[in-house]
Amino acid sequence: MQRNRFLGDLLSQLFDRSSTVRGKDDQRDIYMLCDALMSAEGEVSGLRLASSILARYADLNEDEKLAFFLYLNSELDVDAAHVAKVATDYAETKSPAGFTELCKAAEPKRQELLRRLNQPFGATHLLVEMRVDLLKLLKTHPELARTNIDFVHLLRSWFNRGFLVLKQINWDTPARILDKIVAYEAVHQIDDWDDLRRRLYPPDRRCFAFFHPSMPEEPLIFVEVALTADIPGSIDALLSDNRTPLDEDQAKVAVFYSISNCQKGLTGISFGNLLIKQVVAELSLSCPNIDTFVTLSPIPLMTRWLAAPESDDDLTSSAKSVLDDSASAETVRAMAARYLLTAKRGDGLPYDPVARFHLGNGAEIHDVHAGADSSENGYKQSRGAMVNYLYNVDHTEKNHENFALRSTVKASRTVQTLSTAKLEAKTKEPAS
Repeated sequence: MQRNRFLGDLLSQLFDRSSTVRGKDDQRDIYMLCDALMSAEGEVSGLRLASSILARYADLNEDEKLAFFLYLNSELDVDAAHVAKVATDYAETKSPAGFTELCKAAEPKRQELLRRLNQPFGATHLLVEMRVDLLKLLKTHPELARTNIDFVHLLRSWFNRGFLVLKQINWDTPARILDKIVAYEAVHQIDDWDDLRRRLYPPDRRCFAFFHPSMPEEPLIFVEVALTADIPGSIDALLSDNRTPLDEDQAKVAVFYSISNCQKGLTGISFGNLLIKQVVAELSLSCPNIDTFVTLSPIPLMTRWLAAPESDDDLTSSAKSVLDDSASAETVRAMAARYLLTAKRGDGLPYDPVARFHLGNGAEIHDVHAGADSSENGYKQSRGAMVNYLYNVDHTEKNHENFALRSTVKASRTVQTLSTAKLEAKTKEPAS
């Protein structure tokens, strides 16, 4: 028991928020502090210097933050001429010493600075927030992309799968984390605590999130899951106040109906694929009666595609009818299927970002539904249409490979037929 208490005390100290970054006592400016951290002084007093730099950065205004990132971008960049010389020398000798020198020369100094900044407790979260500032500045200063590449490189290393912790979010989860689930929900807004309770408490509802040990109270990404008897075609019905909860042992289908990334500073570091795979494994063990894993997903850019000029007169007419709400449900489904199967970016991948995500994870387009989401956002995105992506564990690897190598969009026969169906010559009259 003594040993357990000691371990508990140690962990509580490690995760004590009061130990978060301090260090405003050093009066040198942020650039002198960075130089010191990168020097021999940094080897001795790295924790203190890193704390001082992070504290100083937090006090910078927008112009000063821009100047700081420009400093990282130029003053701590690689010496290209030196890299070329070292590379030439290594090509001739292939010596271990030459390889070490080449690796050292090819890495920008700002990478090492960021590593050294990541010493105090709480620093990882602050560096993630620092990247949020960088992403904002990239819009007007594209040259900062070099520094952004270094941030991404390090964040991918720090947030790799080996460090992620999967936790189930339930009604007993601390309120400070539940508050963040409400705030970070990006697909179907959580209106209040009663709405949150309906998503977490009933026996046919689940929520899972990834956390990182250095950010124990900050979810990185979370997925909300409904356990159902059949594959659903309406988020309105799935989230209805008046629905009757299903007993867990009656469920045959696990429905991923909302996946939300929580940290803007981790944009470009993907957790969704890992999260879905691990949740599928978790549910397969805890609910062995479930044999089908699907999503009920939005179609976020469908109305934008419908509004684009189209040479096909029939397609143009049907698109207009969907946009002005005069289309039949079958026309809405047909247009959604055509969009998902045929709308492409310049690189040949699907235009729709949610489709790219799920198809890239090895899912297939299973079915599309009209009138599935009556919310303001659902109407704006797709006139209420939604889609099921099916995760067939026997086929996900092959589907992923075909999509990654050939941009192949896997779809059920139902969706394929809808995508080529003859469109209605006349549409129904708009509701008065």
